Amino acid sequence: MGSDFYPKGPYGEAAWWTGVIYQIYPRSFLDSNGDGIGDLPGIISKVDYLADTLGVDAIWLSPFYPSPQADFGYDVADYTEVAPEYGTIGDFDRLVAACHAAGIRVIIDFVPNHSSDRHPWFLESRSSRRNPKREWYVWADPAEDGGPPNNWLSVFGGRAWEYDELTEQYYLHSFLAEQPDLNWRNPAVRRVMLDVLRFWLDRGVDGFRIDVAHFIAKDPGLRDNPPAPAEAEGEWRDMGSYDSQIHRHDKNHDDVHGYFREIRALLDEYDETYSIGEIHEMDWGRWAKAYGDGDELHHVYDFSLIYAPWDAGSVRQRIEAQEAAIPNGAFPNHVLGNHDEPRIAYRYGQEQARVAAMLLLTSRGTPTLYYGDEIGMTQQLIPPEDQLDPWGQVGETMGRDGSRTPMQWTRGAHAGFCAPATSSTWLPVHADYGTCNVETQLDDPESILNLYRRLLSFRKTSSALQIGDHTRLPFGSTAVYGFRRIGNDEVLDVFLNFESNEVTLADVIGEVVLCTERTREGEEILGELVVAGNQGLVIRIDGV
Repeated sequence: MGSDFYPKGPYGEAAWWTGVIYQIYPRSFLDSNGDGIGDLPGIISKVDYLADTLGVDAIWLSPFYPSPQADFGYDVADYTEVAPEYGTIGDFDRLVAACHAAGIRVIIDFVPNHSSDRHPWFLESRSSRRNPKREWYVWADPAEDGGPPNNWLSVFGGRAWEYDELTEQYYLHSFLAEQPDLNWRNPAVRRVMLDVLRFWLDRGVDGFRIDVAHFIAKDPGLRDNPPAPAEAEGEWRDMGSYDSQIHRHDKNHDDVHGYFREIRALLDEYDETYSIGEIHEMDWGRWAKAYGDGDELHHVYDFSLIYAPWDAGSVRQRIEAQEAAIPNGAFPNHVLGNHDEPRIAYRYGQEQARVAAMLLLTSRGTPTLYYGDEIGMTQQLIPPEDQLDPWGQVGETMGRDGSRTPMQWTRGAHAGFCAPATSSTWLPVHADYGTCNVETQLDDPESILNLYRRLLSFRKTSSALQIGDHTRLPFGSTAVYGFRRIGNDEVLDVFLNFESNEVTLADVIGEVVLCTERTREGEEILGELVVAGNQGLVIRIDGV
């Protein structure tokens, strides 16, 4: 495929995966059978919402595979089946068909780094050192003192090694002990995992979000990680935190690029397929290498905006750094919310959540929306003793349960997530569901949901927003991030005020086509633009 990162059709349109992706956490989207857990039939019943009410181009489904739920689906016990609580493989096929009929592509989670410790592969691997599947996982002898083979740490806390008394070796788990790491250096493992991809591609899946993609290649010598620099020590180091080390050897070994090329070669056997890797890498050069020369991943998730201070200068710096890092011809992506992070409205507040929506849907690149952010769902603060998420049980300030609560559809019982007679939902519905729900917001022209709808609708018709160039607008205000998008015969200037005070900008001439406050849309700007506090505007510029 060479350097053709995002192929265009005969009329210059971009590949489908430059459109808007909407993440669905199946357990929390809609419960169709009254057991308090969302399911695939529930998603099918909302395809019209996705296609017509919102107008997204693709959905990404978090794991729906059989799992003991130690990490809520990211501990996979069967890679080619649907967990009974979510439905059947027939339900999955019907979901793909319904989405395709509505013009929506389907992306699913692929979890290649680790399986469940209850997966038949691991049960065999653990049974004996002589078992043929022993080398399907990462096993190592104890160190001379009898302890773990090296100093690697688990992302979820503690050592990344678990001792097995039966076989007197340690197995590696980069996450929970219930999630043993697969050995991608074993060709048999790579073959079977490529077969997993082929299974879902043959069922009509359009692409894969690859969970912790960079973890699949570790240092073959299992060398110790070096300690973090002295300036990083302190309370984190005292806690034995994951951040106490430089993770040089336990992930993102250079051999990972060969594995990515194998995955890409398989995807390229199918028409218009897609891959995006979850890669938490702070070094922009190492992060961008996963694009390869158009022969590795189509996209690499950029999480830097999530972690950036929420101000105009920091956001601009992150976007410009990504643009500078990606290879020529590649397409960027942006994400502000997902199942691992606190809700946008919780982090920035409801007013700035509207600015965030405009940033996400007007910047150059593929935006990923997280279910519920379109109605401003906020974090459910769940007491530590009631946390289900293992991340909330290892000394962190907040687990991930609060961003995974049921979708709020109506002002009725359980927010319309499930039948009124349902005794309880798997996580509690947020108390604000009486006003923060789809039903109520559809009736309010000024709601954040209707802002998202206007942004999504306009983006579909705008070549500038879809694949246009992106350049910074120079002006004096430090509160406002301004940038220009240029497409086919279209120039749009975007102004985002990250502060509560209004800012006046000179020499702006055009028409307001989108605003975080709908009443300004259609306004003519004839030289002086007032950007209210917590406001975003898109101005169509004529004569440029």
